[in-house]
Amino acid sequence: MLLWTLDAAVPALALVLALVIDRLWGEPPAPLHPVVWMGRALGACGARLAPGRATGRDLWSFWLAALIWCALAAIVLFLAAALQWLAWAYLPACGVALVLGLLLKPLLAWRMLRDEVLAVESALGQSLAAGRARLAWLVSRDVQQLDETAVRESAIETLAENLCDSVVAPLFWFVLLGLPGAALYRFANTADAMWGYPGMRGGRYWQWAGKWAARADDVLSWLPARLTALLLWAAALGAVRWRDVRTQARVTPSPNGGWPMGAMALALGVRLSKPGVYVLNAAGRVVLAGDAERALRLAARAIAALVMLAVVGLESITHFK
Repeated sequence: MLLWTLDAAVPALALVLALVIDRLWGEPPAPLHPVVWMGRALGACGARLAPGRATGRDLWSFWLAALIWCALAAIVLFLAAALQWLAWAYLPACGVALVLGLLLKPLLAWRMLRDEVLAVESALGQSLAAGRARLAWLVSRDVQQLDETAVRESAIETLAENLCDSVVAPLFWFVLLGLPGAALYRFANTADAMWGYPGMRGGRYWQWAGKWAARADDVLSWLPARLTALLLWAAALGAVRWRDVRTQARVTPSPNGGWPMGAMALALGVRLSKPGVYVLNAAGRVVLAGDAERALRLAARAIAALVMLAVVGLESITHFK
């Protein structure tokens, strides 16, 4: 069901509470973290899915992985829907908002993303080797050949892309589908991070076994990625033309990643690149030491705009009902 059936004030308050909890306390302990549970289930299944060597067209791995993805997604949806229903059925409105806020929080991760980007910049202040090592916590690419500029570029690109994956998209699907929507998105994004590789990773060949997970994440991220770019464009306060954002979005091979990364590059006036793959805002200047903090301030304004948009959207949905 796409629309909230009760007063919009409750989910709106839950959304705000989730962000407040995130700001004050960050991530819950791993034993209590639902995304950690998702990752463990995906890891256990993935170890039995992907072959240990490169293969040709492997429809068996593809369909088996698709079936397991759907089964795990169904479990996630059922549990999230059950918890949401129990909250609405047995708690007063303030209790529902508190419980939904607590349950929504682990499905988004703004504070952790912010802290990790700042940690990369802080590590670079010590040495290039330290900056590379800290960046390796954030990205899957090989960081050993990156110079100081490339490390900063990678951190800002990761901030922009994960602003969508870790904040905008979970909240977008929460507004549309409630807690099950946010949980399903977080599952799909985690599955893509663990399975959605076009070749060898961790001693397994994911070209076919990971294809369903990668495409599912692309579909669920399609609208949020463009919304993230729109929010960054708005947060730039007229410094960026929307047609330029659209142009930059087509530079990357990803159908979604180029939108927030291109908007961020243009808003900061900097050049962002992945060697041998893409260059965003090629006419921009080189990334400097203070640009990570500028990017974080821009992202924070985008999140504030998202919250206001979400509240208005929930009110409109309720009024429409």
